[in-house]
Amino acid sequence: MRRVAVVGGDGIGPEVIRSALLVLDSVGFAADMVPLDVGFARWRRTGTALAQEDLETMRRCNCILFGAITTPPDPAYRSVLLRIRKDLDLYANIRPFHSSRIDLVIVRENTEGLYSGIEEIGQEEARTVRVITRAGSRRIAAAACQLASRRRRLTIVHKSNVLKSDTLFLETCREEARAAGVSHDDMLVDAAAYNLVLRPERFDVMVTTNLFGDILSDEMAGVLGSLGLCSSANLGERHALFEPIHGSAPDIAGRGVANPVGAVRSAAMMLEWFGLSEESRLVEAAVQSCLAKGMVTPDLGGSCTTEQATACICQAISRGLP
Repeated sequence: MRRVAVVGGDGIGPEVIRSALLVLDSVGFAADMVPLDVGFARWRRTGTALAQEDLETMRRCNCILFGAITTPPDPAYRSVLLRIRKDLDLYANIRPFHSSRIDLVIVRENTEGLYSGIEEIGQEEARTVRVITRAGSRRIAAAACQLASRRRRLTIVHKSNVLKSDTLFLETCREEARAAGVSHDDMLVDAAAYNLVLRPERFDVMVTTNLFGDILSDEMAGVLGSLGLCSSANLGERHALFEPIHGSAPDIAGRGVANPVGAVRSAAMMLEWFGLSEESRLVEAAVQSCLAKGMVTPDLGGSCTTEQATACICQAISRGLP
């Protein structure tokens, strides 16, 4: 039996995860769902956001379906997501973006860069160490090349003209692309940000470092119209975590207006990871059908509640689509 750790988390996280679970039920997905209470709300109650036993439970599951987490600017608070990514070695963050004219994937290195966790905080000076290793660059480049080999082209995004550590990343990605026989080019991150707004259709698969990937993917969500539309997979050799790219949005939590599409699409990515390609395609087709009908939440200019948008997706699945 498949086992999936289910983390609602904070803010709108539990709301959108409920939607994802309803959609999974609609396609007949069978698994032992293991709920876990982690995040900022738990930290405020107990002083612990994520316990070691929670990580052990995650390791015993096939993968994790994750909602959203609040990360406060408190030095005593350790980021839940960063800890999970590092402990489970979820080094590849895959973020697809689709619209009528856009079809691109951002592949973000997930364990190094400025999110290395190596920091010194002083009264007059603070330092964060940006870590780029050949091994880390090689494996994220290999993941990106595997995707690009089934598509058109790989673009390596970097800032090696200023950040000399990016020279190692750029050279390693080029080596991997040449070895894989993948058509590739490279672009400075500021130029990539500019072109994502003006000419996003020129991109196919982009590979980049941790912070750049984080920022560029949120920019791409803005180009599409909402963070609430977008999904992601955090992949390692043995484990995986699937989550919408949006945050916990505490300002709208509990109001029933959160966009469930990012979480639903993350569940579809999980289905694909389990080898259930037909079910995954059915979920995405149902999402597209409801978006086309305008059955959307207020972030997209609609008037649907989270529950109504979810019901539209589930109904489209049960009808086999219009």
